[in-house]
Amino acid sequence: MILWLILALMTAAAIFAVLWPLSRHGGRARSGSDLAVYRDQLGEIDRDLAAGLIGERDAEAARVEVSRRLLAAADRAEQDLATPQAALRRRRAVSLVALILLPAGAAALYLSFGSPHLPGLPLSARVNQAPESRSIESMVAQVEAHLERNPEDGRGWEVLAPVYMRAGRFNDAVRARSNALRLLGPTADREADLGEAMVAAANGMVTAEAKTVFERALAIEAADVKARYYIGLAAEQDGKPADAARIWRDLLDKAPPDAPYRRLIQTSLSRVDPAAAGAPAGPSTEDVAAAQQLTPEQRSEMIRGMVDRLAERLKTDGSDLDGWLRLMRAYIVLGEHDKASTALSDARKAIGADTGKLKALDDFAKGLGIKG
Repeated sequence: MILWLILALMTAAAIFAVLWPLSRHGGRARSGSDLAVYRDQLGEIDRDLAAGLIGERDAEAARVEVSRRLLAAADRAEQDLATPQAALRRRRAVSLVALILLPAGAAALYLSFGSPHLPGLPLSARVNQAPESRSIESMVAQVEAHLERNPEDGRGWEVLAPVYMRAGRFNDAVRARSNALRLLGPTADREADLGEAMVAAANGMVTAEAKTVFERALAIEAADVKARYYIGLAAEQDGKPADAARIWRDLLDKAPPDAPYRRLIQTSLSRVDPAAAGAPAGPSTEDVAAAQQLTPEQRSEMIRGMVDRLAERLKTDGSDLDGWLRLMRAYIVLGEHDKASTALSDARKAIGADTGKLKALDDFAKGLGIKG
C-alpha cells in the first residue's frame, strides 16, 4: 500500500511540474514560441535540402506540414491575444483535469481491467510474445518495401537475408543473398552464405548448384569454414564418407577449442567415422573402403543396415534431433514414406516439450512432404 501511495504522489508531482507553467503564462508567449519553432523548422528544411540530406519531394511534404502547423499556431495566437483571460481559464481547467481526473481515471481502469496482483514478466518472455513478432514482421515489410523502390541497394539485401533464414523463408534468402552478391561483389563469406541458403531451400541437400557456389567460395578463401563444411556434407551425400571424414577431421584439427561450430562438425563426423567421435553405431573405416567396391544391390543393402542401426540408436537416444532428420530423409530416399511418417511421430514423442526442436522437426518434415 505504501508503494502505491508513493507512486501516486510521484505521478501527481510529475504532472504538476509539467502543467504548472501553463497556468502562469499568457497565450502570447506560448503562441510566439510555437511560431518561432515552426519558422526555425522551415529554415532547417531548406538547409537540409541544400546539403542534400533530403530529396525535393520529402522537403516539399515537410514544408506543407510545418506550414499547416504554423498557420494553426498563428490562429491560436490571434485568439489568445483577443481573449487572454478566457484562454488562461481554459488552460487552468485543462491543467486541473490532467492533474486529478486523468491519473484517477487511469488508476480506476487499471484496477478494474488490469491484473496488479500478477508478478512482473521477464524480458525474455516479453520478447517472445506475439506483439513483438508482429513488430519484427512490420520491420521486415518496411525493408522489403524499401527494396522494391531501390532494388539495387546491395546492403539492404545483405541485411535482410539473415532475417529470412531465421524465419525459414529460404527461397527468399536465396534471392536476397544472390542480389547482395551481384551488387556488392563476390567474397568468400557471401558465396558461402548463398550456398547455405540454397542447401536450406533444398531441405538440407547440397545440390550441384550449391556445391559450385561453395567451390567458388573456396577459390577465394581456401580456409573458409562454412564452405568446407558443406563440401564435406556434399561428399557424404554423394556416398563418399571417407572424403567427408577427411574434410571434417581437418576442420576440427584447425578449429579453436572454443569455436562455436565444433559441436556441429563433431556430430557430422560421427556419422561417417564413429571411432573419431565415440559414436556407438555406424560403418567402420573398413566398411567405408569396402563400400566403394560393392555392387549397387550390395551397397543398397549396406545403406539399409546403416539406416536400421540409426533407427535402433534413436530408440535409446531420442533427443538427437539431427539423427531423426537423417532417418526421415533416408526413408524418403528409400521410398518408404510410411516409415518416415512413423519416424516423425516417434521423434515428436521423444523430443517432448522442446518447442525449438519440435518446430525444426515439423518444418523439415513439411519440406520432405512427410505427414504424421
